This record gives sequence, structure tokens and C-alpha cells, in this order.
Amino acid sequence: METPWWREAVVYEIYVRSFADASGDGVGDLAGVRRRLPYLAELGVDAVWLTPFYRSPMADGGYDVADYRDVDPLFGTLSDFDAMVADAHALGLRVIVDIVPNHSSSEHAWFQAALRGEGRDRYVFRDGGELPPNNWQSVFSGPAWTRLPDGQWYLHLFDSTQPDFNWRNPEVHAEFLDVLRFWLDRGVDGFRIDVAMGLYKAEGLPDTPAESQAFATGSPIWGRPEVHEVYRAWRKVLDSYPGDRMAVGEVWTDSIEDLARYLRPDELHQSFNFAWLEAPWSPTAFRTVIDDTLAIGASPTWVLSNHDVVRHVTRYGEGLASSTTGLARARAALLTMLALPGSAYLYQGEELGLPEVKDLPPEARKDPIFARSEGTLPGRDGCRVPIPWSGVEVPYGFAPDGVTPWLPQPVEWAALTAERQAGDPDSTLSFYQEALRARRALRGTLPSRVTWLDSPEGALFFTRASLTCAVNCGPDPVRLPPHDRVLIASAPVDDGVLPPDTAAWLHTP
Repeated sequence: METPWWREAVVYEIYVRSFADASGDGVGDLAGVRRRLPYLAELGVDAVWLTPFYRSPMADGGYDVADYRDVDPLFGTLSDFDAMVADAHALGLRVIVDIVPNHSSSEHAWFQAALRGEGRDRYVFRDGGELPPNNWQSVFSGPAWTRLPDGQWYLHLFDSTQPDFNWRNPEVHAEFLDVLRFWLDRGVDGFRIDVAMGLYKAEGLPDTPAESQAFATGSPIWGRPEVHEVYRAWRKVLDSYPGDRMAVGEVWTDSIEDLARYLRPDELHQSFNFAWLEAPWSPTAFRTVIDDTLAIGASPTWVLSNHDVVRHVTRYGEGLASSTTGLARARAALLTMLALPGSAYLYQGEELGLPEVKDLPPEARKDPIFARSEGTLPGRDGCRVPIPWSGVEVPYGFAPDGVTPWLPQPVEWAALTAERQAGDPDSTLSFYQEALRARRALRGTLPSRVTWLDSPEGALFFTRASLTCAVNCGPDPVRLPPHDRVLIASAPVDDGVLPPDTAAWLHTP
């Protein structure tokens, strides 16, 4: 039986607003994505994941959906979407789209009706007095409740413009099953499920323990057992279509056992591996995450960055004297990740070695986290700055010349454009292309298990049959394990020695 495509795929996340602007309004769009698909095919990825492009007032970058069955004019039309999917498939690329089932926009027709007093049971409304119904806090800072003039409160675990659906109402179930079919009928190959551990809230909406709003097992807010019935129903829909359609969940949890429940054979195909993303630069931490991930027994995923977190070039370099260390570690982490069984998710611009933009002026920031926290939290705009394609001046080919991008790009990015790096064999872009070619050449030939080797202090060595991966997280060079040749390395490897902050793939006969 042929292995489903998603089990070993490399998926490239496109934050649509910041990828490529074809219309010239400073915001990325679907026509821009379509134009850049050959670049992604040449990069060597297998699929693209698009963040929401649906009709939305854009209070949270499109994760506040007003119409789940249409494209926002900011991004184009349904015809643009269909053309993009057709081109992607012609290039051998699969297409995954975001679905946002925990909440809608406050401009969604259902919530507008609720404001008129109609169909409020589609959302989480409660009576109350001057104080909110409970102590729940928004993930974006501040209370998770907003009071209407008639005295009722509605729940929003994110921004006040993102009211939470009431998944105890069968109408909500039916609506999302229909939304799935709408996009599957248009040819999408899978879904990334936003806040997949959300949806249900505990009966009675009890307070959370004092000071505890974490994604903890047993939380009244997250990971309620009823959510699994939703994904069993969704799995049946996905399985009814040809072509190995799939779903990957954004599941934040503090328990590996809880995570495993989402990945049972009749539920989600995959879940993002946030433990890998959060692991410090440490061989011990890496090994722990790898062991825990593979112990689940489901299809593993690996990810280093996405549109919600500080870019890993910057994370790995935090607090270090040399600005080059973060990039060296990022390249080594990429090579380590690609050597592991399962699929890998890349975030746009990481193949260019883009750092987090930390000096965005307050007036430029768009993330509601910044506004709701009254500027005490920077929000996620720093990882969402439009990526540089070409040229030496803003907007670096992201948009037509002279157009101002929706977030300002640093002048330093002139040295990091895709055009400039494409001609440099030592560039990060060239390294990504080489690494993805090496991975594709080995795909399907390696076992799904990892065998650990004795490793020097500060290093981590493992094998998968003929492939040995060695990564040195320590401050001193180490001797490489036995091998007959080096397949690829994240930095020069000479005389059988692996420098600090470097990884290598070795062939062992």
C-alpha cells in the first residue's frame, strides 16, 4: 500500500498577507502566491499551507472570519483561488488551507443576527451583572468576556471581535461539515485546524484556578473530551474524498498523552509538534522531544517557526554576543529536523534566514495582542513582515516598485532577498534547496525509527539505517561518528570534526 503523501511531506506555510503582492496595494494576495509557486517547487517542498484568505474585517489578520465560503477582496476572488490550486497541482504541490472553527468574526452573519437577539445559542452567551460570568482571560490579554447593552455577555477567548462558537449547538457542527466539503470540492488537499483543542468549554463555565490560564490538561477552557467527536466526524468527510485528504491540528497541551488522543486512527492525521519548536538549543532537550514524539506512534511532525512565534534564527541567537550564531544554529536545526521520520513544516522566509523584526514602531503594529495589552506585549508582527524577493530597495519585489508594504521591511533585508541568495552557493536559500533535495533522495528508503548513538558531551548522534545525523550543540568541536562520506552539512566539516552549532548528514555503509 502506498504511503500517504502527508506522512513524509515538507509543507511550506504561506502567511498570505506577507508573501507576494500582485495587486499593488501593499498586501499579499492569491495572485501573488500563484506567481511564486515555481519558486516553491524549485525550493523542493511538497505542499503549501495558506493562512486564512476568507472574507474578514482583518482584526486578527484574517483569523476573524466573516464568510467561510468566499475570498476576501483584499486577497482576490474564488477564481483566483481556483487558478492558484490548479497551478499548484500542475507543479506537483498539494494545497492545505486554514480553517477556524473556534470562533468567527463579529461581522459574521450569525453574530450580527445574535446582536439583534436572533440565534444567540450559536455562540457562548451568558447572563450576568456588572462582572463577567467567570474569570476567564483572553489569550490576547484582558477579560475573555464582553458585555452587550442588553446586559448579556459573550465569550471571546481571543479578540473581542472573535466571538466563540457554541459547539453544543448541532447547527455549528453542520455548518463546518459543509464548509469542509465546499473547499474539498474545490480541490484542497487538507486543512490546518486553528485552535484545534478549543471548541468545547466545560459545562457550567467554571472559573479556572487562580492565575492559571495555560493549556493544561483538565482545563475548563481547552481540550475538552467532546472535541474528539468533532474530529471523528471530520475524518469521515476527509476519508470520503480521493487523494489522501488530511487534517493537521494546532493543538497546544501540556501532556503528551493528551496530544496522542487527537491522533487516534479515526481522528486527525497530524498535530503540530510545538515541543520541538519550544526546545532550547540542547542535545538533551532535542532527544527528549524526539523520544516523546515518536512514542505517540502517530505520524510525527516537526516545525521550527510559524506566524505566531519569534523566528528561530532570533530565538537561537537570543542573548549571544555574535549575531551569526542564531543563523548557524537555525541551519543546523533544520538539517536535524529533516533527518527525522515524519513530515516537516517550514515558515515562509526561513529559507532566507530572516530574523525577527524587533524594532517595528508602535504605530505600524497591527496585531491585536499589542493593542489589548496596551503595548506591554509586542505581538506577532515581527515574524509577519513581508518577505524580500529582489532588488535593493523596499519593497524588495514583494510588491510593485514604490508600493509601501503593510508592515515596514528593514533596510538590512536588501542582503537577504531570494534573488541575491539564489546566486550564492553558500547562502541559506541554497542550503535549504540542497537539504530538501537530499531529503527527497532518501525519502521512502529509511525506517520510521531512530537509533541513538553514543555522543560526545554537547552533541547528539542518531541513525536511520544508512543515514547518520550528527548535531553539535556544544561550545567545542567534536569527532564525527564513523562514516564513509558526508552527504550535507550546515557549515564546512573538515578532517572528521564537527564544529560547534553545526549539523551533518553522514552515509554509513
